Amino acid sequence: MEAGLGAADWAVIAGYFVIVFGVAIVATLRNRGAVQGSGEGDGDAAGYFLAGRDTGWFVIGASLFASNIGSEHLVGLAGDGFSTGVPVAQFEILAALILMALGWIFVPFYVRSGVYTMPEFLEKRYSPAARWYLAVVSILSYVLTKISVTLIAGGVVFEAVLGIDFWTGAIVVVLATGAYTVFGGLRAVLYTDLLQMGILVGGSVIVTMLGLSKLGDGSVTAGWDAMAAAVPAEHLSLWRAADDPKFPWTGILFGAPILGVWYWCTDQFIVQRVLAARNVDQARRGALFGGALKLLPFFIFVVPGVVAFALADRQLITVAKADQALPSMIAQVLPVGLRGLVVAGLLAALMSSLSSVFNSASTLVTWDVYKKLKPEASDRELVWVGQLATGLLVVLALAWTPIMQGLGQLFVALQSIQAYVSPPIAAVFLLGLVFAGVGARGAIAALATGAVLGGLRLVLETSKTDAGLLTSMNFLHFAVALFVVCSLVLLIVSRAFGERAEGEAAELTFAGAPADAVAGEGAAWRRQDLVLTVLVGVGVGALWLIFA
Repeated sequence: MEAGLGAADWAVIAGYFVIVFGVAIVATLRNRGAVQGSGEGDGDAAGYFLAGRDTGWFVIGASLFASNIGSEHLVGLAGDGFSTGVPVAQFEILAALILMALGWIFVPFYVRSGVYTMPEFLEKRYSPAARWYLAVVSILSYVLTKISVTLIAGGVVFEAVLGIDFWTGAIVVVLATGAYTVFGGLRAVLYTDLLQMGILVGGSVIVTMLGLSKLGDGSVTAGWDAMAAAVPAEHLSLWRAADDPKFPWTGILFGAPILGVWYWCTDQFIVQRVLAARNVDQARRGALFGGALKLLPFFIFVVPGVVAFALADRQLITVAKADQALPSMIAQVLPVGLRGLVVAGLLAALMSSLSSVFNSASTLVTWDVYKKLKPEASDRELVWVGQLATGLLVVLALAWTPIMQGLGQLFVALQSIQAYVSPPIAAVFLLGLVFAGVGARGAIAALATGAVLGGLRLVLETSKTDAGLLTSMNFLHFAVALFVVCSLVLLIVSRAFGERAEGEAAELTFAGAPADAVAGEGAAWRRQDLVLTVLVGVGVGALWLIFA
């Protein structure tokens, strides 16, 4: 579908690229200045991979939000809003709660441990074997799924909204994003994310407001009433029956949080942002701010899909299929000029996700593979390896994407691997903090058990083999079962071998941590953050009750 972009739209898009690269250049120069001023020491590696560990809470929260929201989220969330209504927003709403857990439970241990990566944290808590497992799984999942998914979704947006050939658009964006990520490191990623968050939210608000206004003949309030009257009642209900094939309430309440703990609290892609904080308080508030921002997608990403359904029902726009809901809104509702701003928001989503995964994957390759194999490597050498790894990831992304496109249904099945690898990782991290009586043998046994069972489910699902309950249960219910099994294995094996965290590992548990390790450093900050936590919790509760 041609969006019919005018000269003003293209001017806005061009301006977006100029501003993004301007911000990236400034961040890169600032990063180099910090590195040169630090000499040959921790500043080189910390400056490139963790932005000098000097990032404030606002930038951290904005980056958490922008990195998470990719083109596939915008297209997919609006598409689900169009086809099934708002239940898909539960994953976004739950993220607000889980980011509270990141801030209050995980952050103090992560920041005080001084680690660069999540696999490195696992080594400190358990063993080198646990580190290697998480590093390999993370790098493979980033390269094989996350990068290519973002590229493919972005290519769809280019064709549907801009009328630009898939590969032309994909190559331009991946090279442009790769360039500032290679040279600027995490600092460039963080500050471009801050800019892109504003554009992304602003563009999405415009789509929502103008869509409702069109429904209400110029009134947003009337538009909301018209939307509610036009769609099936269940479209505006967040809760579905326990046997719902996509969003059972049991899976949402018990399964989705497990995936959320893995993604928001243990995945390098996300956690690298809080590791860049200047202290525990800044990291915690950044996570809480990110949680507050995660209440927005319900209104600015999912609701537009429901609005598109109502507009199509009244024959005010034409939508060919669900995934075209957002592009159709942009093309047929927005005036010239504003289309360019919203398209810039789509580009912001694509570029922020790509830059984040490039930087996180290169950090894992450098810190958990290269440095482990060559411990004597200097900081400058590590930065060089990180830059080379980012460049290689750009090439691999472009080479792997057409293969993923050609895999058809297997491509869809591969995405579910996240639901099958996350429960054992979440169990090992969460129980490792809560219980001092779990150790390395238990962790490896739990990770291995999860890998076997999760891999078996994926193979059976991909081959369309009927294995009874193992394949018929909803993937969220499977995640709950796998988490319980892996947790039991971790506890039983650890107890059988009499394992208990000692020394530095013991300090990475609630029982063995220093008195001030969990609380943070500033009493005033803690009081303010408690208020913010309550407000976000009230927001979540309000959405659950109003859209019950």
